[in-house]
Amino acid sequence: MNIKYNENGIKKSKKDILFEAILYIIFALIVIICAYPFYYLLISTISDNNLVNLNKITLVPKGIHFTNYIEVFKLDKIKTSAMVSVLKTLIGTATNVLMSAYMAYFFTKEDIWHRKFWYRFTIITMYFSVGMIPNYLNIRMLGLMNTFWVHIIPHAFTVYNMILVKTSMEAIPPSLEESAEIDGAGYLTRFFLIVLPLSKPILATVALFSAVSQWNNVFDTKLYISDSKYYSLQFVLFEYYEQIKSIQQTLDQMGGGEMAGASSTLSVRLTMTAVTMIPIIVVYPFVQKYYMKGIMLGAVKG
Repeated sequence: MNIKYNENGIKKSKKDILFEAILYIIFALIVIICAYPFYYLLISTISDNNLVNLNKITLVPKGIHFTNYIEVFKLDKIKTSAMVSVLKTLIGTATNVLMSAYMAYFFTKEDIWHRKFWYRFTIITMYFSVGMIPNYLNIRMLGLMNTFWVHIIPHAFTVYNMILVKTSMEAIPPSLEESAEIDGAGYLTRFFLIVLPLSKPILATVALFSAVSQWNNVFDTKLYISDSKYYSLQFVLFEYYEQIKSIQQTLDQMGGGEMAGASSTLSVRLTMTAVTMIPIIVVYPFVQKYYMKGIMLGAVKG
């Protein structure tokens, strides 16, 4: 007979075992509820289009094919927009992480002139926004309209991310920097060679937040971009999504004979949704080991 013990070496009672079993069941159900929509979306994109339209796809894909993905990647402007989205996500994420980390490091130094005032002044911007119209005019006067940099510069710094990084950096023993300072290392040297390497968990967390925000951002393209060569993938797919949705509604009104076409448009719409989701889903496992540690470090205090 196997006797179970808890982490303190104390024998578990039957109530404890039952309680743990119920918790595992509850968490398993939560995982299934959260994961199933993504799974259903993926299997629907590679299943027979008519079966998807008839809601006959539930757990296992049927009539597997990849025609929907091939058709989506044949769409006009898709390659250019995909490149724009990849570049703006990579450059925007790197810029945001570096700027947030540097500002966080700046606010950890007590010898900075009026540090508390500038920190509080920065925090205020989280609660008060200038609004859409002043922001639009600001972007236009800066000459960022219809440029790639409109995806990067307005999002180069995030106060929330800075607070997370600052809290983590404050946990680094001051003696590490003091020893480097004795050897003649300045602020930048200590920042890049000591502080950043020790802040990898929280930086990975901030990078994930920034990457998701950059990748999913459609509003900036819609508001500031009219030149199609700077369209993001999400915006291009959104436009096609709306066009196909209108086509499907028209085909549904026509009835019977056009149902195959309607089912095809539904599958293509699902495929477009999957294309925008897959890259972030693929990236997450690589930063997940840092994510939990980083978010806990950044959530202890403000």
